[in-house]
Amino acid sequence: MKIHEYQARDLLAEAGVPVPAGRMVQTIDEAELAAKELLHAGHDQVVIKAQVHAGGRGKAGFVKLVGSADEAHEAAKFMLSNRMVSPQTGAEGLEVKRLLVAAAVDIAKEYYLAITIDRTNNTSTMIGSAEGGVEIEAVAEKNPEAIHKMPMHPLLGLEPFQARQLAFKLGFKGKQVGQAVNIMLRLAKLFLDTDASLAEINPLIVTPPTDEYPNGQVLAIDAKFTFDDNALFRHKNIAEMFDPSEENQSELRANQFGLSYVALDGNIGCLVNGAGLAMSTMDIIKLHGGEPANFLDVGGSATEEAVTEAFRIILSDDRVQGVMVNIFGGIMQCDKIARAIVSSAKEVGFKVPLVVRLEGTNVEEARRILEDARREIPSMTTATDLADAAKKVCAAVTVTA
Repeated sequence: MKIHEYQARDLLAEAGVPVPAGRMVQTIDEAELAAKELLHAGHDQVVIKAQVHAGGRGKAGFVKLVGSADEAHEAAKFMLSNRMVSPQTGAEGLEVKRLLVAAAVDIAKEYYLAITIDRTNNTSTMIGSAEGGVEIEAVAEKNPEAIHKMPMHPLLGLEPFQARQLAFKLGFKGKQVGQAVNIMLRLAKLFLDTDASLAEINPLIVTPPTDEYPNGQVLAIDAKFTFDDNALFRHKNIAEMFDPSEENQSELRANQFGLSYVALDGNIGCLVNGAGLAMSTMDIIKLHGGEPANFLDVGGSATEEAVTEAFRIILSDDRVQGVMVNIFGGIMQCDKIARAIVSSAKEVGFKVPLVVRLEGTNVEEARRILEDARREIPSMTTATDLADAAKKVCAAVTVTA
């Protein structure tokens, strides 16, 4: 589960990580008032940032520095009235419903700091780089030596000596070191305490020297968190941060019926039982020149109602020009899938080619059901095996395209 930046900043602040003052607003008037309060509190500038689950906000014009309440009004009006389009959103963009209004700070140096799961080494790992404020993937490609990794102990977490080592590697000096170490240790504890799968501060910054901070102050000015869905029952406060408006609505519908669904960019819908078989199905569709429109695993014990809903979800995607059903009946009985196909044809209707491959438990009964329903589903074709099904659906989509 992802959360918004303003929520991530709140979590950091509660954990003792220093972040600039700010708050979330939902209207233009609230944004203007929040900016006015920050400016009156002595801050020279205020930053207004769109709160969406996508990157590229700055380049898209949805992060703006303002120096007056009137400028804040105009910035908020623009963001709340336009969809944000960036390389991560697609051409349709995202609707902006929330804004973060925060005190702007002067930046002397930017850093990258994050904790994620290193599945190769089976451990949580803190990642740091002195090249913050940019995509870490670009740094890894162009200058991998700039990225430093510190594996965390599975029980002790990040130890103080590790944090100090990383702080020195990143180039922190003087009193900056103690501040950076404090942030690293608090971030590590927050990561473990919340069952997070990603905790990222980008950028972590050092401000120019002041009387109070002769070496500059180390601050977190942008943050991103992702949490393990399977552990949310332990963290009701975090579960309450979930924003359904930022999620794919078809994926939410699927979850309500116990289906595992992920929307993709292709045009061939897939209905499969078992995650491994679903991945193989998508691979063989690609092998024969097609593009999967989704990953959909109905599982081993889905009801006929759930399977019918799965078809509804697949066919609700306007990009779908063909559907492939690939079921290997074990716990999931083939005749149940066959009845769901017939039921879906009556309730939803199949206006695109449908290719069905069934094997396993009750397959003969399933084939009889489908044979009897051919008049009701004229777009349906059966396949003898997985390769045959993939060839037929790819050919059908090519013809209809």
